[in-house]
Amino acid sequence: MPLANGRHFLSIPGPTVFPDAVLQAMHRPAINIYDGELVEMTYSIFPDLQKVARTEGTPLIYISNGHGVWEASVVNTLDEGDKVLVLESGRFAVGWAETAEAFGVEVEYLHAPDRAGVDPQMVEDRLRADTNHELKAVLVVQIDTASGVWNDIAAIRKAIDAAGHPALYMVDCMASLGCVPYEHDAWGVDVTTSGCQKGLMTPPGLGFLHVSEKAKAARNALSRKSYYWDWNRRMDPQVFYENFCGTAPVQHIYGLRKALDMIVEEGLENVWARHAAIAKGVRAAVAHWGQDGPLEMNIRNDAECSDSVSAILTGSIDPTVLRKIAEDKLGVTLGNGLGQFAASTFRIGHMGHVNAPMILGALGVTEMALSEMKAPFTPGGVEAAAKAMVGGVA
Repeated sequence: MPLANGRHFLSIPGPTVFPDAVLQAMHRPAINIYDGELVEMTYSIFPDLQKVARTEGTPLIYISNGHGVWEASVVNTLDEGDKVLVLESGRFAVGWAETAEAFGVEVEYLHAPDRAGVDPQMVEDRLRADTNHELKAVLVVQIDTASGVWNDIAAIRKAIDAAGHPALYMVDCMASLGCVPYEHDAWGVDVTTSGCQKGLMTPPGLGFLHVSEKAKAARNALSRKSYYWDWNRRMDPQVFYENFCGTAPVQHIYGLRKALDMIVEEGLENVWARHAAIAKGVRAAVAHWGQDGPLEMNIRNDAECSDSVSAILTGSIDPTVLRKIAEDKLGVTLGNGLGQFAASTFRIGHMGHVNAPMILGALGVTEMALSEMKAPFTPGGVEAAAKAMVGGVA
């Protein structure tokens, strides 16, 4: 089956496929980082990052991946000995919690129901029981790329309010910003963490924080201060050098500027609609494949499935063999399972710079690999996906 030659396709949930226009924008030599074009371009990025996160607050930019902005969120809001409630629905809330624990923060987990999103009622009940307000923050991931779950951030905010609890509300949007609806201000989020390498279609290297006035006050009350991660140093837009605590990431700024231009040109709501339609197609394909076999979405309820990544349970089918055939023989890299899902799932990323031909190609290769394995499944998932996607954009 010599079909792997040609342009290889990456179908993992980040880093995603980067537009050629973004890569071309980044392909330039170093320039003056102290004044002129680069400074002006960086300031032009701030308003568009605000639009993507739906906030009036000035964003903070870090030279980092998602783990870096996790750390920044912790060291700017929490002291050693503080206690937080982590709403676990996959691997990545746990990773954020581990970051907090490294700084002496006490972590309490509230686990989502099996193969489902966080239950807001469980959040409200736990916070009501915290009568002394020992919990200083609630941490949750909007989309967990390991489990494929989407959590209802607005409903969790209502649960916190219903409990009358003053905890900071902190949301990881690494796999959701620029992919699905998100409202930092309207949903009352205090800290939003995100990065450039998924929905924002730029190679890894930039992390972002959006913070509320309440979160800023928490930072100023801390006994412990960080030097590099301190967001107060980055708050003054007139001190450009402090925006990055040193040398600016020149090429990334050019790439991100182009990526944001593409999002603005398409329209953010249209970006959301495109992701929703493509995800609907993937779910239709998986449902069709699994009629007489073990394949099924890891998250049971379609309404709680992510529109940026799908985690697919394989049952008796070996996901490692499936991915190896797809990559070595057919030229498509499917996502491996992570954490507790490592041996039981494969993942299809459908976020950022992705369209119908790309996802139909990934689904077609998945069918071919399943056939090569003589795996138990019902052929015809690609056709089911195409029909669902057409319905999704009608």
